[in-house]
Amino acid sequence: MNHKLPDLPYEYNALEPHIDARTMEIHHGKHHNAYVTNLNNALADYPDLQEKSIEDLLTALNEIPDAIRGAVQNNGGGHYNHSLFWPSMSSDSEGAPTGDLSSAIDSTFGDFESFKKKFSGAAATRFGSGWAWLSLDSNNGLVISSTANQDNPISNGLKPILGIDVWEHAYYLNYQNRRPDYIESWWNVVNWNIVSERYSNK
Repeated sequence: MNHKLPDLPYEYNALEPHIDARTMEIHHGKHHNAYVTNLNNALADYPDLQEKSIEDLLTALNEIPDAIRGAVQNNGGGHYNHSLFWPSMSSDSEGAPTGDLSSAIDSTFGDFESFKKKFSGAAATRFGSGWAWLSLDSNNGLVISSTANQDNPISNGLKPILGIDVWEHAYYLNYQNRRPDYIESWWNVVNWNIVSERYSNK
């Protein structure tokens, strides 16, 4: 099948104490793997769709047959979201962006701390399962948003460059119902180098 589970760019325990090894093992090996398996199963009878990239599938959901559109949106979104999520974290986080991305954040949100507060708020107030995102709009401006379930801003014409998973499976073993604590700790592992690279490739 076309879609594969990507390897993690680090060991399961690399992000401790902020994200524990057991959570990473289950999150990547079980949850993400299930999205990939279910996406490939949904596309099994549609060889033309099997040749499309995950980005092409998610940016043209209205062209997906009704019979599998929900499965592609949910499982394809889960695959795409997590494929962005894993490289967005690192044990060697720089703590804050630099260069052009830093300047853009300051220009758009006032300063880095204001950006963090707004992004964390979007993540903390997303009702139920979902994600918070920093994306580029059609004018390459920075936009903070959140999406439900495994939806992604790419389906709404945006280009996500950073996202945080706020499904309970992303944090519950270590943080239980304390989502804001998970979000606050997550900032310690953001890989600003990869986020800046995504911003520069706009």
